[in-house]
Amino acid sequence: MSPAKSTVLVTGGAGYIGSHTVLALKNAGYDVVILDNLVYGHRDLVENILQVELIVGDTGDRPMLDNLFQSREIAAVMHFSAYAYVGESVTDPAKYYRNNVVGTLTLLEAMLCASVNKFVFSSTCATYGVPNVVPIPEDHPQNPINPYGATKLMVERILSDFDVAYNLKSVRFRYFNAAGADPNGLLGEDHNPETHLIPLVLQTALGNRDSISIFGTDYPTPDGTCIRDYIHVNDLAAAHVLGLEYLLKGGDSEVFNLGNGSGFSVREVIEAAKEVTGCEIPIKECDRRAGDPPALTGSGEKATKILGWQPQYPSLKDIVSHAWEWHQKRHK
Repeated sequence: MSPAKSTVLVTGGAGYIGSHTVLALKNAGYDVVILDNLVYGHRDLVENILQVELIVGDTGDRPMLDNLFQSREIAAVMHFSAYAYVGESVTDPAKYYRNNVVGTLTLLEAMLCASVNKFVFSSTCATYGVPNVVPIPEDHPQNPINPYGATKLMVERILSDFDVAYNLKSVRFRYFNAAGADPNGLLGEDHNPETHLIPLVLQTALGNRDSISIFGTDYPTPDGTCIRDYIHVNDLAAAHVLGLEYLLKGGDSEVFNLGNGSGFSVREVIEAAKEVTGCEIPIKECDRRAGDPPALTGSGEKATKILGWQPQYPSLKDIVSHAWEWHQKRHK
């Protein structure tokens, strides 16, 4: 089957990274079907912007999945439909194991039944836990420190076993802090609740929050605040399309980190937001949070070497600017 004429099933395609990837797939000539339970996804973005078929359903619903695969020519699956709130995974791990692991297993079994054997998995740097070295390479030990990271690692292990046993080929992307928005302002980051730094800073600039909290100012970093690797969501989406094409051309299962290799501190993000927005952004300095490593960055060298991936928007100012344009439209 020609990649240009393939239909791709995107689970979680109404969410943040999923929706940007759907747009990238459409722009690359693919037909797309979205499966999303709309717990966190946005129907309006699918209907008004993406304009692709939306099936409202859950990855744990095997009869629905069987019907979906029987009624459409699905060439590959991209899987974004995980719950991803670290704190909630600690207080309600059952929710995370049921959706992130059991739901994924059900999806994979339905794929095998339909003879679909190409799978692009949205994993996470949280599988590494507290890093021994940064930037983190793909062969770094995986020791997750929360149930969210543990569920993603478990799926990675399932995928390795399914490759050996059933020849199901997968690309696993472990990425860092997704950020930014579609440069054309079509899509952006709209979580409820919101926990990510850049949108929280921009909500403060808009006056929707009183202040932004800095958790820890005494880390062994240049300005004392945590450093994180922020990667533009469009660059993530582009990597997923490249990963799909790699599999469609017969590539073996692989794992890739997606990061810029260098990070930005919390204070640097706030300063960039001040520059972009022209607004004062009140801050509140707080104690460190348990489990926050001083620096967390990843190397994207392997993805560049094998997939030809080149981030187009590594600049923090670009990331914040694109996000700001979106937030002004979305949260007037």
